[in-house]
Amino acid sequence: MKASKTNFFYVVIFINIFLISCQKSRKIVPPNVLIIIADDLGWSQIGCYGSTFYETPNIDKLAKSGIRFSNAYSAASICSPTRAAIMTGKYPARLDLTDFIPGNFPKNKPLLTPDNWQKYLPLDEVTIGEKMEASGYSTGFFGKWHLSKEKLPPESLPHNPSKQGFKETFVTYKPSRNLIQKWQIENKDFHNVDTITKRGLKFIEQNKKVPFLLVLSHNTIHDPLLENQELINKYQNKQGSEKKENNPTIGAMIETLDLSVGQIVKKLKNLKLFDNTLLIFCSDNGGKHKHASQKPFKKGKGWLYEGGIRVPLIISWPRKIKNPLISKLMTSSIDFLPTILNVTNSGLDNKSVYDGIDISPVFSDKSNLIKRDELYWHYPHYHSGSGMEPASAMRWKDYKLIQWHEPTILNLEKQIELYNLKLDPGEKNDLSQVEPEIAILMRNKLKNWIKEVDAKMPKINKAKVVDFKN
Repeated sequence: MKASKTNFFYVVIFINIFLISCQKSRKIVPPNVLIIIADDLGWSQIGCYGSTFYETPNIDKLAKSGIRFSNAYSAASICSPTRAAIMTGKYPARLDLTDFIPGNFPKNKPLLTPDNWQKYLPLDEVTIGEKMEASGYSTGFFGKWHLSKEKLPPESLPHNPSKQGFKETFVTYKPSRNLIQKWQIENKDFHNVDTITKRGLKFIEQNKKVPFLLVLSHNTIHDPLLENQELINKYQNKQGSEKKENNPTIGAMIETLDLSVGQIVKKLKNLKLFDNTLLIFCSDNGGKHKHASQKPFKKGKGWLYEGGIRVPLIISWPRKIKNPLISKLMTSSIDFLPTILNVTNSGLDNKSVYDGIDISPVFSDKSNLIKRDELYWHYPHYHSGSGMEPASAMRWKDYKLIQWHEPTILNLEKQIELYNLKLDPGEKNDLSQVEPEIAILMRNKLKNWIKEVDAKMPKINKAKVVDFKN
């Protein structure tokens, strides 16, 4: 009997040792994080979002193995505020960074727009780079920063990414038709897509044994429209090039971007890193309406209509996202930071102020666990490129409200517009007079939010208001 008890004792010990060793061998490896940002890429300019003209096979593959969001929004209708939101998880209005840097300052308009808004991302804002670096991640940022108004050399910028949590950096700027560098012409790398890609590939190779955060922030497809002429010819000769929503040069630029995505994914797969890489592909705002219509949406970049703020968003993470899906979850670029911090255990806490939310439950098809009915936008400026006037907006469930500040401040008609996006995604039918209860409810919500984030408002330009009323 004693021998039997002794044998049983040793068996138990052996099993425990075995289980402990198995647990150690299956130690959870934190995911790599890769964010790829396109510039001015419209919602419908990708194959998986409905385009039959633009060719994006590599981006489409990500969607087929991950999650494609149909209700994803940029935090602003222009670049700098959205990029600040990605870095901080906060609404641009809370950051007081509400226009592209350096912004417009028109003097002959009915309203005086705020002139003391932030022209850079303050150093006291804790960025995703700083959070991830503190958690032991290797960090890299290559491409368009646009969160500082200073120009070259990038290393001397007082607010460059190397001072905000990114160990390896390379800042690029959009090309100028009058200042195209010789190497750009020779290499046909007008928007630095190839340069940014090579930097990214090298970073991945060097950090393959440690968890990393890598941001590849492209200048393409922003103005000026420049690309390899042979590739442009391909799209000029393609059926559908005569349609307003299809631009051959943009087609060439998008294909170059797609090839970059393919190279990055191939590298991750070759190094066996792809399955455990949380990859986010997005655009900083909607596409430019003057270059190509943003059907099915209204207007484009600069505007608070859907064409300016509804953007493509694809998230891939094969280790966690087992069932590819199309998500209807209403999400925004303010959600990137809290989501990443949570899934990487990198310091998501209740002490920090984030406007974004953790959307990781959607990775397991559990969107029902996410409580979100509202999103907000605030643009107290005039946008010369699009014609957009100062306005704020909010989405509440299926409804979208836009409040125009000129008529509101000057006590004129047509202060608000209201749309049911489920029934009218093109925002053709203003319901503000048809459903006044909804309009009042949303206007009050917007008013309270503006107060909560201490959003700066435009003021009457007394020198022009008389002329305006006449």
